[in-house]
Amino acid sequence: MAVVDCSMEGELVMLLAGDIGGTKTNLAVFSAGTGLRAPLVEATFHSAEYPNLEKLVQEFLSQISFPIDRASFGVAGPIFAGRATITNLPWVIEERQLREALDIASVRLLNDLDAIAHMVPSLKPSDIYTLNEGQPPPNGTMAVIAPGTGLGEAFLTWNETRYRVHPSEGGHTDFAPSNPLEAELLLFLFKRLSHVSYERVCSGWGLPNIYTFLKDSGYAEEPSWISEQIAAAPDPTVVIVNTALNAETPSALCTATLNTFISILGAEAGNLALKVLATGGVYLGGGIPPRILSLLNKGQFLEAFKRKGRFTELVTHIPVHVILNPKVALLGAASAGLEG
Repeated sequence: MAVVDCSMEGELVMLLAGDIGGTKTNLAVFSAGTGLRAPLVEATFHSAEYPNLEKLVQEFLSQISFPIDRASFGVAGPIFAGRATITNLPWVIEERQLREALDIASVRLLNDLDAIAHMVPSLKPSDIYTLNEGQPPPNGTMAVIAPGTGLGEAFLTWNETRYRVHPSEGGHTDFAPSNPLEAELLLFLFKRLSHVSYERVCSGWGLPNIYTFLKDSGYAEEPSWISEQIAAAPDPTVVIVNTALNAETPSALCTATLNTFISILGAEAGNLALKVLATGGVYLGGGIPPRILSLLNKGQFLEAFKRKGRFTELVTHIPVHVILNPKVALLGAASAGLEG
């Protein structure tokens, strides 16, 4: 990243925003005068190359030449009393420590789903792909469910002026099967895990659990070439998804794994819609939905989403969108930071 000189006239708020993940960290500087869609400078870092967030941010700030008034970071983990532990990183992040180390007067930490949800009201048509148009009322409650490495959930309610974001840890609620195969999956995992949550079957961590169940239960055979690839891969989920999407080298086992995942995701998205009465729409975030968009669009997802007994008609009217913008968490952190 080149050194940037952005001398600003007036007293505009200069905000440092970040999307802090276990693999990579995206940072950008925004001005209240230019808005969310025009960051003054941005850069991406490999998180594991730094001992903590302070060192990473200090490197970024050393390459720009204007003062930062505020900072807002979306992090992959729960926030308690201004403190967060990051999933897949040995980092503990504290607002107070960041304020002191970075010499920034105001530092805010928010959960990554909280960050995504902050951006939802500002999403443009080009940022989303619609699976179900629905019939949304004005200012209806909206929900976000995001399968990535883990499974995050959040929702937004209208307070007569703007949307207010409510984070949650709904991905850790008890997994509830919606068909006989999923019931067998639950029993299979009960023997191996102390708690079977939705995250255990509906995330990057969850896909290998479904795969192992289908393989060990004899629903489909595992070809030796897939076994070898999975054994050599740092992340078996990538092999499973790529194989399921590759029509030239089909695998019944990988296809069945992804189809089961999609059914579970649809059911839980429908559960979330009912729990918060998300008449304004359900938004699928995270890294997995855009990757499997072709399969989500085939109907299995919506079939599971709408299978709600007496409330099928209600959820049929709820819009469902896939968030395509890969920077949504970064922009959402910026949106939260610019709110003040």
